[in-house]
Amino acid sequence: SVQGNPGLLDFYIPFLSALHSKDRRMSILAHSHAGHTPGFHTSPGSHRLLLQIQSAIEAFDAIKVEYGPDIPVTVVGHSIGSWITLQILKARSDTISGVFLLFPTITDITSSPNGRALSWVFPWAVTISRIANILRVIPLSCILSWIFRSWPAHQKSVLEGLLRSPSSILATLSMADDEMKLVRDLDTQLLQRNNHKVWMYFAQSDDWVGDSKDVILHSFQPDEGSVRVVHGHHGIPHAYCIGESSLM
Repeated sequence: SVQGNPGLLDFYIPFLSALHSKDRRMSILAHSHAGHTPGFHTSPGSHRLLLQIQSAIEAFDAIKVEYGPDIPVTVVGHSIGSWITLQILKARSDTISGVFLLFPTITDITSSPNGRALSWVFPWAVTISRIANILRVIPLSCILSWIFRSWPAHQKSVLEGLLRSPSSILATLSMADDEMKLVRDLDTQLLQRNNHKVWMYFAQSDDWVGDSKDVILHSFQPDEGSVRVVHGHHGIPHAYCIGESSLM
């Protein structure tokens, strides 16, 4: 499983637990993005997007080494994790069984509604992470409980931990800045070459995808072995892992 951004595994525990309950024979490997977990310090630059791709490919290779080259491995990616998942598919297309792309942000993120609104923030990652030190001395849990009243307590706790960690804020914002710069043209050739291995799940409305949904859907010709696309139920948001994990 390749997380979105913030790439904190704790956000996804309810979803992964619900997924595993569907088939106890299935093993799941998931890890946070480098630098995103509060309290775990990494080397400078390790949180950049290209190194997150390298880390994900290394995790895939480790599974093959540990369990043998014939073990079937399917990779699930959420949001920017879908784009990272496609890079794994590109690098290991001969040995990967399939990929599931949930709410995929795999082309031109800067043109999405959220990309247009927030892309100017991300270059200020260092400054914002330093200012965030003030969050360590305010009653953050009370504020978050009021703002995010509908969130489960566990998810509010995960968010609080992130906001109290300047290094994690730096990692998430720096990675987001890379996303704006690197996630541009859709790799249609990759999708067409591997159309029998790709599943996609789209929300009815997704401000991190926007009009790119139509671009993606028109990038391949429907046929018997083509990319499988599911259009989500009304009300399941891009950040489904917060409170709608069981519905997925």
